[in-house]
Amino acid sequence: PPGAGSAPADPSAPPPRALGPPPAGPVGAAAPRAEARPCPELRECSVPADTVLAPLRAALDSCRPSVQKQVCNDIGRRLTVLEDAWAQGKLSAPVRKRMSLLVQELEQQHWDAADEIHRSLMVDHVNEVSQWMVGVKRLIAETRNLPENLPDTLPDTATDGSAESEPGPGEEQ
Repeated sequence: PPGAGSAPADPSAPPPRALGPPPAGPVGAAAPRAEARPCPELRECSVPADTVLAPLRAALDSCRPSVQKQVCNDIGRRLTVLEDAWAQGKLSAPVRKRMSLLVQELEQQHWDAADEIHRSLMVDHVNEVSQWMVGVKRLIAETRNLPENLPDTLPDTATDGSAESEPGPGEEQ
């Protein structure tokens, strides 16, 4: 009788109480991360379409000299579909936000990160992005394969690398 209140007489009552308060903290911390809370720091929720489309079109322009015309035209058409969907308000905030991140990664030549964002959009928002994301995927691949973006094949420091490993051209011991 003395320990009956704290004894396992009602084992179902303590677990809900124990589970209630602790998840409130982690859920509160995780929800803003998944929701639109990071917008003030990343400025992606109200990002204008041109902020995403201009770098994509610039990347397409840089591909034109070395990529087949038909491929470039297809990418361009798909970017127009993206632009129209954005202008008509058909893209959800998470898609706009991730596209902004994708473009940032593309501009920084973080090809794998850009590709990962593309894949996550295809998985999480396939109905929303399927019409134009193929073009973005191809643009990532073609931009990555541009001669100036292939450090493994043509490293910029290959000619200067030997001079830098020596004492120095201007500073001859």
